[in-house]
Amino acid sequence: MNTKRFLQVAIAVMAMAFANLNLAGELQNNSKAPNLEGTYKLITRQLPNGKMQTAPEVIGLITYTKTHKNFNVMWKGANGKLHSYSLVSTYKLTDTEYQETVLYSVVTDEAGGQKINYDLSGHSRSVPLSVNGSRLEFKMPFDASSVVFDQHWITTKTEGVYTDYWERVE
Repeated sequence: MNTKRFLQVAIAVMAMAFANLNLAGELQNNSKAPNLEGTYKLITRQLPNGKMQTAPEVIGLITYTKTHKNFNVMWKGANGKLHSYSLVSTYKLTDTEYQETVLYSVVTDEAGGQKINYDLSGHSRSVPLSVNGSRLEFKMPFDASSVVFDQHWITTKTEGVYTDYWERVE
């Protein structure tokens, strides 16, 4: 084989190899693997009686990075007093499990007449995860809420208490 022909074959083989690597990268980047990353704003809360609440009665924001979660929500109780919950945690997500570790949380419950409660315990819990395409479902590890992630929305439901609807804003 002459040098010119060898170089043509070598360039063609390298081009095919690069194209295959690029295609593999595109498939990996476009996969529907579980992903929570983003910032979500609480849009509305539905109470068991059907009443809908929006800001300023209820306000919330959740941010998920690759490894951390920052959750903040505040609402007015029936008596007009405030309740708030803030949580900073780490999390891990697999195809079958959601694991969360509390770094810091604080609950303020003027509505219930309770004193401020801080948690620096570092507790970690895992819960089963159901994945259906880009839809993820699981129960929160540290409270009674069930959560559904579906593309640009999160729905959290605490049976008999409320259902929250969060929209992805970033």
